[in-house]
Amino acid sequence: MMNHLLRFIIGNTTIRLSVLIALDTVTILASVWIAFLLRFEGYIPDEHLLNATGFSLLAVAISIPIFWYFKLYSFSFSYISTDELVAIARANGIAFLGVGLVLFLVRDTVIFNGFPRSVLFLSAILIFLGTSMARFAKRILASMLQGGDSGAKERTIIVGAGDAGVQLLRSIRASQDSPYFPIGFIDDDPVKRGRIIHGLRVLGTVADIPTCVQNFSVSQMIVALPSAGSTIIKQTVECGRQAGLKKIKIVPSVAELIEDEVTLRNLQEVHIEDLLGRDPVVPDEKKIRELVEGKVVLVTGAAGSIGSELSRQIARFNPKKLLILDNDETRTFDIKNELSRRYPSLPIKELLINIRDAEKIGLVFRVEKPNLVFHAAAFKHLSLMETHADEAVKNNIFGTRIVLETAIKYSVEKVIFISTDKAVRPTSIMGMTKRVCESMCQSLDKTKYTRCIAVRFGNVLNSRGSVIPTFKEQIKRGGPVQVTHPDMERYFMLIDEACLLVLQAGAIGAGGEIFVLDMGRPVKILDLAKELIRLSGYEPDKDIPIVFTDPRPGEKLTEELVTQTEKVAQTEYQKIVKICDAVQPDAATLFELIDSLDQYFTDYEKLKEVLRSLTA
Repeated sequence: MMNHLLRFIIGNTTIRLSVLIALDTVTILASVWIAFLLRFEGYIPDEHLLNATGFSLLAVAISIPIFWYFKLYSFSFSYISTDELVAIARANGIAFLGVGLVLFLVRDTVIFNGFPRSVLFLSAILIFLGTSMARFAKRILASMLQGGDSGAKERTIIVGAGDAGVQLLRSIRASQDSPYFPIGFIDDDPVKRGRIIHGLRVLGTVADIPTCVQNFSVSQMIVALPSAGSTIIKQTVECGRQAGLKKIKIVPSVAELIEDEVTLRNLQEVHIEDLLGRDPVVPDEKKIRELVEGKVVLVTGAAGSIGSELSRQIARFNPKKLLILDNDETRTFDIKNELSRRYPSLPIKELLINIRDAEKIGLVFRVEKPNLVFHAAAFKHLSLMETHADEAVKNNIFGTRIVLETAIKYSVEKVIFISTDKAVRPTSIMGMTKRVCESMCQSLDKTKYTRCIAVRFGNVLNSRGSVIPTFKEQIKRGGPVQVTHPDMERYFMLIDEACLLVLQAGAIGAGGEIFVLDMGRPVKILDLAKELIRLSGYEPDKDIPIVFTDPRPGEKLTEELVTQTEKVAQTEYQKIVKICDAVQPDAATLFELIDSLDQYFTDYEKLKEVLRSLTA
């Protein structure tokens, strides 16, 4: 009954505000009378009773409005932090000065005649202590409510006793409906071992998780390590699995958190991205801002996985205008609405255009005058391009040529071309077309004012058409999960991190370079399939079978980011390298061969032969 009453008071804004003002009024009145009692050693002389009455009313009349102005009645019920204490001290200080000034002006009146000045200072100290404790009482009440129904909550350990873990604990205790009952922290820092943080003990290290789960009857684990790499996250999740935990939640990476706050709303299920691609990327935002801010930026392929994420990242850096170009009607509509909602003050224009339409592309450049172009438009599905090689050439090569030559014609500052690891010693039609585009970027760079830059990277996790959504769909159907070969490996990276690095490479590129993003270690597709099955709550080859198929035409067992003959140089950024001895293609020969490609659209073998000669 008491819990329900307290919840009603805390949950109703009007009642809560009235209670707080009444509580502060009583605190001020009591503080003044206690200050008089202290001043006169427990007995207030009759001649000072009028002083005490007048001063207590004056203190209330001046302090409450000042407390309101400093938003002391807007504090969270969950906890009081240093910021709140500073605000309380500031408000009490201003109120003290205000009351002191009034006392000085009316010191000769009947009410305040002979007023003991020491009472003013004693009252200020007592009021500060009282109003602070009143807000601590709010936190205690919230904690009582959180712990009152602990039997219905799940016993939970929090991995990570740093800022994120502490913020999460506060959020859990602040929530009346939280399903978690925290019983301790897990942290690998030996200094924290055994320490008590906000009432919870650090029970051990990640390796101790199975023992802690057994000893403390834990049923759930939350991983609060937003800055940790994928290796640590994977090790932590594996320890939880060994302990038999079925419910494991995780705090997203720092890049995904809003305003660096960790709350219950942030918690999510463990995803494959957390286990494979969380190694943090720390971009040089100043350089990226210098590249983007105040510029008209065009993104081709803006409705695709890479293009849409590039558009999101670009929008953060205050461009003058963002042009999103694609020929996918629905997804262009969706990304335009999303960006307009998130960045209402940013001018955004959607362009429903195919990059093969030279006339419309020319009109865009002539009218909109973009300063930067991020060229992400391409056909990328490897197997489809093998059977539709002519369309791959038309879109990826001819379309890219139109974009590059139009950008040069209208003096665009930089064109950043999105390439792929499949352009390295390509065996597929798609890879060959991308390698030809890299060569075009090198050949056309600096022919006028425009700088052309290529950025090469591998697979991005959960992008459209990638293996992960395919595996998820197969698991959803009950299997089997189809893996092309037990030894097949691929590089993977988070899409937001890849796009940030593309922006970074664009910022440092002087023109003609091929930049390569550091993708870390390649991942076996078989291991990826097994991990996705486990994340879905099943056991590989027990609940969900895995079967092997033959590699598709043009598909390699392993991909490379550079060839053995290409030498790379580290840039000023750890995750970006530059191919420093790339062979510059002969422009005349290159474009002569490109011009001849359309002759072989009906003869795929001859078409492949010419493409191989272009990429040799």
